[in-house]
Amino acid sequence: MLTRRSLVAGVGGLYVAARASRLRAAAGNLETSVSFEVPRGACDAHVHVIGGQAEFPMSAEREYTPPPATADQLLEVQKILKLDRVVIVTPAIYDDDSATLAAIKQLGLERARGVALVAANTPSEALDSMRARGIAGIRLFLAGTGTFNPAAAAKHLDDAIDIAKPRAWHLQIATPPDVIAALATQLASCPVPVVLDTFGWVAGGVEQPGFETTLSLMRSGRAYVKFTQPYRISRKPPNYEDLIPVIRALLAANPDRLLWGSGWPNVRSEGLPGRAKTDLAPNLPVDVANLLNLLAAWVPDVETRRKILVDNPARLYGF
Repeated sequence: MLTRRSLVAGVGGLYVAARASRLRAAAGNLETSVSFEVPRGACDAHVHVIGGQAEFPMSAEREYTPPPATADQLLEVQKILKLDRVVIVTPAIYDDDSATLAAIKQLGLERARGVALVAANTPSEALDSMRARGIAGIRLFLAGTGTFNPAAAAKHLDDAIDIAKPRAWHLQIATPPDVIAALATQLASCPVPVVLDTFGWVAGGVEQPGFETTLSLMRSGRAYVKFTQPYRISRKPPNYEDLIPVIRALLAANPDRLLWGSGWPNVRSEGLPGRAKTDLAPNLPVDVANLLNLLAAWVPDVETRRKILVDNPARLYGF
């Protein structure tokens, strides 16, 4: 006989199952649970938000078209990973930072900050408004798409410094270590913090040309490095064992200059063979909980891990 209690229990079970399904859909390929005690105030320092194209149209020059990854979904991922803070990085599919700014507004400044794509001719008033709305840094690509031009890269870096310095912003740079080495003198005297994402793009191990410059910038306190998106540079997923020597070298250089990020929603930035750039490219099947658990394996010391998850991002992003 169907009783009220059994009916309520059944409905409750359906709700729990539906919520679990929704959480898994938000997180992507979530196969594991967080296996260590995440400290309060922990921050995911590298995610993206992809808005609907009607409200947030993508650039006509983009290289790929990812599916939506909304602020609501991001908040669900934060809950799964037991994280309290997040840094939203504007992806290169956009010509402006509208989607990032809207997500920061929705999540609130107590939880969210942003890293923007900023043109050199952006009016000062717009830049100041972005700072008040949670933007904490500028994203730079210094290597270019063709032959590396050191003079052009140095000019691009100078222009970004001029924008960042009066606003106490940092510069987030996505470029291989040989480019960092080519700009070593300029970066060593940079008046604002420098953040090198994706393990400093050290895909060739500790012997890769330019890696020593990255370590030197970290030792001096000038540069941070993000433990994020190992799948971009590693040949050994899902645990990325080939990055262990690089991770150890970065930890030894300066644990006060390390950050962690999930890279959610783990976009397939190279697109798919045989498809147009405007065709939807499904995100990579990356287990974000596994990425967080890997941090605990790489950094078994609780206090050092707290620096990476809490103290360092609080200092850099102003939480």
